[in-house]
Amino acid sequence: MIKSIPHGGQLIDRILHGEERDEALQKARTLKNIPLNAVNIADLEMIAIGAMSPLTGFMTRDDYDSVVSDMRLHNGLVWSLPITLAVASDIAHGLREGEEIALVEYPASSAESDGHVLAIMRIEEKFTYDREKEARGVYKTTDTAHPGVARLMAQGSVYLGGKIWLVNRPANRTFPEYRKDPAETRQIFEERGWKTVVGFQTRNPIHRAHEYIQKCAMEIVDGLLLHPLVGETKKDDISAELRMQSYRLLLDNYYPAERVVLSVFPAAMRYAGPREAIFHALCRKNYGCTHFIVGRDHAGVGNYYGTYDAQKIFEQFSPDEIGITPLRFEHAFFCRKCDAVVTQKTCPHDREHHVVLSGTQVRQMLANSEAPPPEFTRPEVAELLMRGMKAREQATS
Repeated sequence: MIKSIPHGGQLIDRILHGEERDEALQKARTLKNIPLNAVNIADLEMIAIGAMSPLTGFMTRDDYDSVVSDMRLHNGLVWSLPITLAVASDIAHGLREGEEIALVEYPASSAESDGHVLAIMRIEEKFTYDREKEARGVYKTTDTAHPGVARLMAQGSVYLGGKIWLVNRPANRTFPEYRKDPAETRQIFEERGWKTVVGFQTRNPIHRAHEYIQKCAMEIVDGLLLHPLVGETKKDDISAELRMQSYRLLLDNYYPAERVVLSVFPAAMRYAGPREAIFHALCRKNYGCTHFIVGRDHAGVGNYYGTYDAQKIFEQFSPDEIGITPLRFEHAFFCRKCDAVVTQKTCPHDREHHVVLSGTQVRQMLANSEAPPPEFTRPEVAELLMRGMKAREQATS
């Protein structure tokens, strides 16, 4: 049996089935519709499937205030990111506390066509909030060049808090064969006899340094959950479709199939650095992981966070409060002098021997049909990424 207990002690399930779902759908036709954006939709699904256990809905004021200030829910349980539903003040004005509403996904092409009802929510509380306070607390900056801050500053000025009941999954769920809910990944781990599982978060293609880190971690656990994030990311990030192709290529050729599970993580990126590292770990705990890889600058962007802040933040909580073991890895790279993938802890040579490329540099090389060096990424992966980037360029030109 796996050793991981869901955060808060119970895996939440807010999905309606059968007659309950039919009745809720019938009721939804009589309710006011609240349109959701991509981040709302990702959060809603993750609440419903238990990925955000113990949350049962969007946060009310007490939980929100406590999380922003102290990284804890009002009951004291560790939680690092506010999970909220923002609406414009004119929409909020027409809603009352205690009222039920329908949460709706509209086609990207038009908000005037019929929406796809996702859930019913009972409004327990509607409240205003301080955008700058949230930005400073969560992102450590109020600079709108930060993508998370920009999103925060552009959203509605009123939060709606309350429990949700999911009646439909999102209409355009990508990678359906890899969308495994926490109950499903836990069942897979159980069937494989895994007691310890390490989770790996990524929003980028896997290069040799990632491969090194993952395989080091696999030496001390029973299995690896490769869990790429496929929710909303920055526009210049490599597409989820292309990344998934690269993951499958690597797993098919360089990993033992019986020791790896590939499943997508539906969350949106917030680029909240240290706080998002805690969030990612707690979510993977709900998926059944006992360990979680935390690299340098985890979930970072620009220069808003210190190099090791995402690792140091775990020291603010006791191991029992987190309930998942962080594996803190140094930045790995290929050293031509060592002729191996190494870290600062294991390599004695000067930087001139190191093959280190930033994500921006890699994306630029791929866009120019220039393959990153084989010491950085496997040649077949580079070829796949270059073909994908070229096809994307042609499709948008």
